Amino acid sequence: MKHINIPVFIPHLGCPNNCVFCNQRSISGKQSFRRESVAEEIEEALSTVESAAETEIAFFGGSFTGIDRELMIYLLEIAQGYINDGRVKSIRLSTRPDYISDEILELLSRYGVKTVELGLQSMDDGVLKASKRGHDAKCGENACRLVKNYGFNLVGQMMVGLPQSDLKKEIYTAKKLCELGVDAVRIYPTVVFYDTELCEMAKLSKYEPIDNDAAVMRTKELLKIFAEQNVECIRVGLCASENLSSEDAVFAGANHSAIGELAMGEVFYDKMCEIIEKSDGVNGKKIVFCVPKGATSKAVGQKRKNIERICKKYSPLSVKVLEKNQILGYNITMDII
Repeated sequence: MKHINIPVFIPHLGCPNNCVFCNQRSISGKQSFRRESVAEEIEEALSTVESAAETEIAFFGGSFTGIDRELMIYLLEIAQGYINDGRVKSIRLSTRPDYISDEILELLSRYGVKTVELGLQSMDDGVLKASKRGHDAKCGENACRLVKNYGFNLVGQMMVGLPQSDLKKEIYTAKKLCELGVDAVRIYPTVVFYDTELCEMAKLSKYEPIDNDAAVMRTKELLKIFAEQNVECIRVGLCASENLSSEDAVFAGANHSAIGELAMGEVFYDKMCEIIEKSDGVNGKKIVFCVPKGATSKAVGQKRKNIERICKKYSPLSVKVLEKNQILGYNITMDII
């Protein structure tokens, strides 16, 4: 069944912190929030949703469990009304780990909340401190365990390319999230927005922004870890919007609209090379790779990049990619003709 999120953005509401990378106005594309317009936004979105879809109202943008309690209950009750009417299946929300407690989770459990997304960003204390997150890794661990103990689906959000971070620390974070039992993840290569402390740090050469190529190669390694642990990666990179792609909003960083596709393409390229290396050789032969349904573009690579690299490296006579329904994840098989 097709899953659809109806996003309700609450830009920066509930968050007392100013992380060095954060400019919620640019990220959400919204500068203000009107509680009176929430039901109207949901109704408008529902009018475009297929009846067979599994629909979820998702409160994104700010720290939902940190907003004014009366407003939080007001929003939950609006969403619950759609669940009671059978028009929506559940509620999803994103928040900070330091705004998770038994009291908060007990409140959420009274409504149709199914999934809690935690903006963990890193499990390294040095990276969290340099990013001015306002909490440590232990806080993130405790929040993850609480969310799981209450029976919610847990999505861990992590970032690539934060100040004082590197691939080793990001791999540690990915493995830690798996240990903590996340059901899914989002990976956000760092984008440097104007009007942020990170932008000023970059201008003063106190921080070197990660570029698209580095973000792709580092994200690739994280995707492999999550795939090995059967943890779904919901998304790589911020959602495309006019604000995200605008030169007026972004100073530097990994801001490619298809960065997730590029990273997954690298995973498939590595897998295909690994299979070839284990074979008796493909020089002068026709090879056929079989990949999961919907993975052809990732296996082939943008502008057939992966096929061209394989042809150059191993000199096969031809390379073909086919989809098979019974193949899942990043699994690939190869036939030599």
